Amino acid sequence: MAGLRLGPLLRYVDWESGSRATVWVEATRPCTAEVRCADGASGSSPTFAVQGHHYALVVVTGLAPGSTTPYEVLLDGRRVWPPEESRFPPSTITTPAVPQPEEAGPVRVAFGSCRWAAPPAHGHGPRLHTGTRDPSPTTGDPSPTTGDPSPSSRLRSSRGDPSPSSRLRSSRGDPSPSSRLRSSRGDPIGPDALDALASRLASDPEAVRPDVLLLLGDQVYADETSPATRRRLAARRDLDEAPGAEVADYEEYTHLYDESWQDPEVRWLLSTVPSCMIFDDHDVVDDWNTSAAWVQDMRRTPWWHERIVSGLMSYWVYQHLGNLSPEALEADPVYAAVRAAPDGTETLRAHAASADADPARVRWSYRRVFGRVRLLMVDTRAARSLEEQQRSMLRAEEERWLRDEMLTDPGAYDHLLIGTSLPWLLPPLIHDAETWNAALCRGDRGERWARLGEKVRRAGDLEHWAAFPESFRRLSELLREAGRGSDAPATVCVLSGDVHHAYVTEPQWSDSDPDGTPAARVLQLTCSPVHNSIPAYVRAGFRFGWSRAGRWLGRALRLHGRTGRPPMDWRKTGGPWFGNQLMTLTLHGRKAALTLVQAKAKPAGAQLETVLERTLTSN
Repeated sequence: MAGLRLGPLLRYVDWESGSRATVWVEATRPCTAEVRCADGASGSSPTFAVQGHHYALVVVTGLAPGSTTPYEVLLDGRRVWPPEESRFPPSTITTPAVPQPEEAGPVRVAFGSCRWAAPPAHGHGPRLHTGTRDPSPTTGDPSPTTGDPSPSSRLRSSRGDPSPSSRLRSSRGDPSPSSRLRSSRGDPIGPDALDALASRLASDPEAVRPDVLLLLGDQVYADETSPATRRRLAARRDLDEAPGAEVADYEEYTHLYDESWQDPEVRWLLSTVPSCMIFDDHDVVDDWNTSAAWVQDMRRTPWWHERIVSGLMSYWVYQHLGNLSPEALEADPVYAAVRAAPDGTETLRAHAASADADPARVRWSYRRVFGRVRLLMVDTRAARSLEEQQRSMLRAEEERWLRDEMLTDPGAYDHLLIGTSLPWLLPPLIHDAETWNAALCRGDRGERWARLGEKVRRAGDLEHWAAFPESFRRLSELLREAGRGSDAPATVCVLSGDVHHAYVTEPQWSDSDPDGTPAARVLQLTCSPVHNSIPAYVRAGFRFGWSRAGRWLGRALRLHGRTGRPPMDWRKTGGPWFGNQLMTLTLHGRKAALTLVQAKAKPAGAQLETVLERTLTSN
């Protein structure tokens, strides 16, 4: 009998027809996965197999435009989601009304990055399976209750070693969505912003939901594992041998996704709010593809090949497939081959190995459209060109794709969103330090400085757009070009994460420049982390990076590196803000508004607290 191991995740919702969506699930054995909606819409798909795991991405058709309908998941005809006794509202699919442009409602885009999902020491967080196939799979309840415990809670009971939080739940009965979050006061890095968002939406049916959630990298941390994961790894292999307490293979990656997406609040949230995802470095390893020398060093290690192949395989299964439209899925030869094979492992391994050996063969970037909003999610990790004299954040083919998608048919959208895990605009001192470091590593100041520059680059994580000066210049010009002309959008927003704080900054092009100032409002919106921390000295460094003294130090670095001035100036108009947080853009016609919320531990439970509300454009 097939059970639901992970999911469901509502991924793609079709904003052109308003009638289709995709739902991702992982089952415990081969089966047919089916999604049935209360309004009669449905879809089904047989599972495909990778490394002993069984997945399906179900295309749901027949949805009514402009509707919100509950859905259930069945495996081989047996309902596994939602459970009979769930403390959460039904999972739903909401479709746009697809009216005429002048009648379109607002589009709400929430975004953030960097979610370290590990539970703190007292037991807050998900319950994990104990093997590749759980002998008593969950039927879908996102949070165990006394009436329907999860498989792992049953296993703990049989061992006589329940966690502190499970004992607490048993004494209280079935908690409300917010009560579980009270334990977040004991979380050393504070309450999880996704948990807090889920709690708000679950407890208030009238709460405004995002139309899409953008997760901009570091959805899992392959190189920073929790104590529970380390114990699991130690049961499989010797942690005294590389890669030690980091994940080593595909099976270990599956446990990271279990740990992250079995979190009850997050599991329910992702079942009812569509999501778009892109990787960053920690999805594979810290500083992934920071330089050609770094890649050479990693390829000399005995464990790296399996790590990168497994990382890309798991990303393809757990994140990338759901980013794609039904048409893109239908045209994808790798997806077709994996589904056609009794076991798609070797097909997918070959694809991942090919992507690592020649990144030009694979495109992880993609485009989504939400009415009059165009979103381009850009791969800024695997798509790099790292030869030191020709470093580029995006390979030539990727850059052409981005240019075409940004500039084609500009009258078709009012807002252009560029999702890149790494910020385009940084605090000025950090920007200047990265361009200075790039000059050193190129050898502009000699071989000795080049060797030192590589050490500094790795130690300081100097790998953002500024560390690829020509790419920074070309992106800046492309953003300005996209914002010019009679058909210019109202806003051009670069959405980023990575740096564990939030801020708003705007470029300032010279009015005397022959290319002129864009008609669109161009912004860098950075929001990170969803659930992580940042040391106090790093906070101080970021603040100093925006200061007048920091700017003077940056000028000194530019002088030493002979790098010249950036192509434009920029100014911070909000932040920096530190904490576990999410930003939301509300886009309606040519109007745009920005909200920043932070998760705060309160006596009644973790809550989202608004720290910024700002109108970006008003007409």
